[in-house]
Amino acid sequence: MTSPTVALDARLVGGTSTGDSTYWTGLLHGIASLGPRMRFLLFSNAERPPGIPWCDAFEWITVPARSGRWWSLATFPRAARKAGADLVHTQYTLSPLAGAGITTIHDVSFFIGPEWFKRRDLAILRRTVPASAKRARAVLTVSETSKGEIEKFIPAAKGKVTATPLACPPWIVPVARAEAQAKVQAAFGLDGPYMLSVGTRWPRKNMKLAVQAGQLLSSRFPHRLVLTGKPGWGEERSGERVLATGYVDAPLLSALYSAADLYLAPSFHEGFGLPILEAFACGCPVLCSEGGALPETVGDAAQIQAGWDMREWTQAIEALLGDSSKLDALRKRGLARVAEFSWETTARKTLEIYERAMG
Repeated sequence: MTSPTVALDARLVGGTSTGDSTYWTGLLHGIASLGPRMRFLLFSNAERPPGIPWCDAFEWITVPARSGRWWSLATFPRAARKAGADLVHTQYTLSPLAGAGITTIHDVSFFIGPEWFKRRDLAILRRTVPASAKRARAVLTVSETSKGEIEKFIPAAKGKVTATPLACPPWIVPVARAEAQAKVQAAFGLDGPYMLSVGTRWPRKNMKLAVQAGQLLSSRFPHRLVLTGKPGWGEERSGERVLATGYVDAPLLSALYSAADLYLAPSFHEGFGLPILEAFACGCPVLCSEGGALPETVGDAAQIQAGWDMREWTQAIEALLGDSSKLDALRKRGLARVAEFSWETTARKTLEIYERAMG
């Protein structure tokens, strides 16, 4: 008997560590650990990256494409159907040519905060994502908060959405503090204390609040602010006490988390907040906003700051940096919280949706 076959749009697998890339790679690690009965065809326009786990159920298939948009619309769905896939799984965009398919929508921030997007991107997302949700047999998302928001803004998705929370990527591992500090100093010449924020610097991430708060604290604390992640647009560039590192690899990112005194997440909205789990895993205390799913993700393991008033954030940071016992308590709660999430759980729930969607 032929095993059921699922085709994944795996172009983002193994790329720079954005949430979409981490989702695919983490999910594949979880699926591999379960010894799946299904067969998985991983389609990409690039060669197989080194971060993909080896599993007898996985087959990497490279198909050239003339553009990313054409890949999503035609190249991938046609290749998947030709290969005999029973189901396709994409993120956000599901082509009409795909046949039976499901899609993962991490969040609908393009409905919640249109000012966070370029006009062209906003128009594309508002048109294609609801259409994809309508034609999908099932919609996956990454939190109960996002599930509710998807069903609110995309009525066609009601009754189709399942939350499959994420987990800390297996390549983010804690580093002993002295070793982490040495790695950070060697990489960036940073030998003093610092706070950290991680992520592509889009307006939605609101990193300018962290920068401004750090500037106000500069006369009372020696901490610099380290911003790690790909450049975005509308980002905060100023500030002599700000170090923007750009993208860093997993070992160095693990060291940055492990040596930081405090992680700041002032986002206006998040579908999940994966870097917070990474901070938890490395023993870094977290101060986060109440944006989107962040309260759901952190539970009681982070300090949640209501609103985005810059002076109130400054006061909250000052209180935390001045209270070592509070920081220690947050470290312990963070380590306990991150242990509640696993890619095996994510994968198990996802496999159940695959089976249901294939009928």
